[in-house]
Amino acid sequence: MQKIILASQSPRRKQLLEWAEVPFEIIVKETDESFPQHLSPAEAAIHIAKNKAIAIKQLGNTTNPILAADTIVVLQNEMIGKPKSREDAVEILSKLSGQKHQVITGVVIMQGDKEISFADITDVEFHVLTKEQVEFYVDKYKPYDKAGAYAIQEWVGVVGIKSINGDFYNVMGLPVSRVVQAINIL
Repeated sequence: MQKIILASQSPRRKQLLEWAEVPFEIIVKETDESFPQHLSPAEAAIHIAKNKAIAIKQLGNTTNPILAADTIVVLQNEMIGKPKSREDAVEILSKLSGQKHQVITGVVIMQGDKEISFADITDVEFHVLTKEQVEFYVDKYKPYDKAGAYAIQEWVGVVGIKSINGDFYNVMGLPVSRVVQAINIL
């Protein structure tokens, strides 16, 4: 497989590509993460990912495939991004407690004038979490760079998740098996 450009600073996406033994290098450029309000959550995630990929493509220094992704958590039609503060993280996790939600990762892969884009959706259900559990997790793990204020592979995922339906790695931030399949057909 040829080397890809990962347009992400996410340590989780980096780790997943390493586990899949995909050769890559990281190039990132600050991009606007807003989106038109009429878009569905899946369309919004793809829109943001596409903007990240375009930003790298515009640098003009690669013929390698560019991989960009964006993850959004959706609870009862409300899109939840990254928490802005400790209080926001506690509030988000308190909302997710005892509820089912969706984790949607929009993926865009560009090479030359070819483009593959898709959204992967995983359903996640939390057990009811106590206030003490939520605050312990937020204070110890500081999940401020994570959509939905949590990481499935950390303490809250291990003790707090009741069920998952879909790709576990999508919840970590990248549906890596689907990405590898897409890169192979690009």
